[in-house]
Amino acid sequence: MSAAQGVPGPDPADTDLDRAVDLLVRQVGHWQQPRWAAPAAGGNVSRADLVHRLVQEIANLTADVEGRPRRTVPRLDNDLVLPDQVRVVAADLVAAGAPAATLAHATDQVTATRQTL
Repeated sequence: MSAAQGVPGPDPADTDLDRAVDLLVRQVGHWQQPRWAAPAAGGNVSRADLVHRLVQEIANLTADVEGRPRRTVPRLDNDLVLPDQVRVVAADLVAAGAPAATLAHATDQVTATRQTL
């Protein structure tokens, strides 16, 4: 059934976060290690460090929504998995039933990270 038939469609905030994550993953998903190791715009951290920081931020938002303590997201040995980590933590945030304001904040963080890369 469609929204017109009484079943709501996807939450626009979910869609915005999904879109932002897809754009980020398309931008970086093909990168090899040297590109991940290069400095992000501003030059004080690597691109990999910047994306891992995003993963941690979204994981923290999910923990807050679920009422759980925040935990450090492990930094894996291979930076090529960072796009997958972003997808997973974003999906976790949506699955946790995050309010629209939290999803919008996550979307802003993803977008800002993408622009800094």
